[in-house]
Amino acid sequence: MTTLPHQTLDALGAILEDVRELQDATTDGESSWAMEIAQVDRDNAPSAVNLAHYWAVRQHDLRGLQRRLAAFGLSSLGRCEPHVRASLDAITAAASALAGLPAGPAPDDRGNGFVEGSRCLRRRASELLGPEHVGRRTRVMVTLPPEAATDPELVQELVDHGMDLARINCAHDDPTAWMAMIENVRRAGGTAGRTCRVAMDLAGPKLRTGPLADGPQVIKLRPSRDVRGRVITPASCWLTAADEPSPPPVPGLPTVPVPGDWLKRLRTTDTVRLRDARASRRRFAVDAVEPGGVIASSTKTTYLETGTLLHRGDRRGVPVGTLPAVPQFLTLNRGDTLLLTRDCAPAPVPPQGPARIGCTLPEVFGHVLPGQPVHLDDGKMSGEVVAADEEQVTLRITRAAAGGTKLRGAKGINLPDTALPMAALTATDRQNLAFVAEHADLAEMSFVRRPEDVDDLLAALDELGAADLGVVVKLETVQGFANLPGILFALMGRPHTGVMIARGDLAVEAGYERTAELQEEILWLCEAAHLPVIWATQVLDQLARTGQPSRAEITDAAMGERAECVMLNKGPHIVDAVDALDDVLHRMTDHHDKNNTLLRPLRSWRPPGAESARDDDISSRSGRHGRSGVCGDPTA
Repeated sequence: MTTLPHQTLDALGAILEDVRELQDATTDGESSWAMEIAQVDRDNAPSAVNLAHYWAVRQHDLRGLQRRLAAFGLSSLGRCEPHVRASLDAITAAASALAGLPAGPAPDDRGNGFVEGSRCLRRRASELLGPEHVGRRTRVMVTLPPEAATDPELVQELVDHGMDLARINCAHDDPTAWMAMIENVRRAGGTAGRTCRVAMDLAGPKLRTGPLADGPQVIKLRPSRDVRGRVITPASCWLTAADEPSPPPVPGLPTVPVPGDWLKRLRTTDTVRLRDARASRRRFAVDAVEPGGVIASSTKTTYLETGTLLHRGDRRGVPVGTLPAVPQFLTLNRGDTLLLTRDCAPAPVPPQGPARIGCTLPEVFGHVLPGQPVHLDDGKMSGEVVAADEEQVTLRITRAAAGGTKLRGAKGINLPDTALPMAALTATDRQNLAFVAEHADLAEMSFVRRPEDVDDLLAALDELGAADLGVVVKLETVQGFANLPGILFALMGRPHTGVMIARGDLAVEAGYERTAELQEEILWLCEAAHLPVIWATQVLDQLARTGQPSRAEITDAAMGERAECVMLNKGPHIVDAVDALDDVLHRMTDHHDKNNTLLRPLRSWRPPGAESARDDDISSRSGRHGRSGVCGDPTA
């Protein structure tokens, strides 16, 4: 038997001492959360214990110990999340063996061994989110657009291309549209021969700016011109009866309501004369008479407003009907003052004195304090509270774009440092919950800040007899992140639960520079609790909107493989986004399992003169759906 140098034995002894301290900490952590552990669902009890252990271990700075473990080739604590105590016991046994010491008592992992923890998480993900897709473990969730209610072919295409869960946002549409969407999803899943689950998102208490006063009721009609100013395409509009309007035959054509009797007499030989809002003389040719209206055009820019008189020949003019008001906005620069008011009456534009706008949640007033930050319109501008009372909050704008940032009505307000006394489950949410409980597979709760918010939702589901409904809490606030351990313990009161990382609002509240850090910590803590995670907000957003992804968002999508589900938002090219995400996740499944690098054989690199890499390693998946796709062969 080889005798180790005293220096090596001392180093191993120090490691053993530190690890035993961590083992003692897990016992203390279990005691600290004993009440919460006692209240979880029986199936979740081992996971609750492991969560308490992980919480306790992460109260310590482990960086020095990690380096010393690596020096001896011992197991790292960097992947201990699913099995904390088993990892500590394994290190103790290995270090003791190296030092020639007795192995000590048998480990007590209470169902949280190296295999059990990971299996538990996969099983719960399948129970909540549905079975794993063929070839990838991470599911794909898609926020359905309004068209999903009337276009079953779109829903079928989403399912065929890889959608595993359909998300319906209760902040939009109505129960009739929701029911149509759900029926289309169920039908599409049956046609595809697999399950596609339905998640419904409760809107929660979203803070928004109040309305601004209506702008003028005017539309601008402008022809297209070439570089020499010559008209390429005239300015066209759709004249339709004010009392029985019909949609334009060409999507996007500006609609102008006019008296129906006058409209019926128009012919393609007619010319419509008018003076526009600038008193400029204009002529419109009648290009086509269609069922329900007339297409008319002009070669000059025209401003039509409500009441503009239209003349056919020399006859008496008829007025243009009511046009939609032009949306107004406040332009705010750094250093400007903005008043957030309890009064949500439409605010004037331009303002008389300091700019002001309403705030939709009265709970804000009386709780916001001077010095606290306020972020507006998803962080497009920020301010600092300089004064506050029961009726208004005075902000000094601290960040805005050069030349000013526009602020409109119904835009988000974030108060990251303000503790607001409001429940996450609103009265509207409670009304919608009955529909959700009857028709959906899981309910998503927005703006969860405290464990009590989770308790409210679970109690409401009990009252509806829907205790088995899946539940997902969305982490969108700094307060919710700070209370995450308690929220997870409350969530484990049910067997089918999970967490969504709503990275958009979370980034606004915590600062974009902290987003990566926060999402990492949420992933770690949820894995310790063996709870599935949905990775959400702006995944492949540019691709869904424009049809062309950015390089950065492809990398971001690949990182989503560490979650049990990735959510896409709606957009004109959402089917392409689903296809691309499905392809990325298939590829990453061969490389990663959560935080574990799997180290599959790499055949992408080859020595000089060698044949090309094997097709199944580089290019085979690019044709998996019968087309090349966004993430195809990198050697092409």
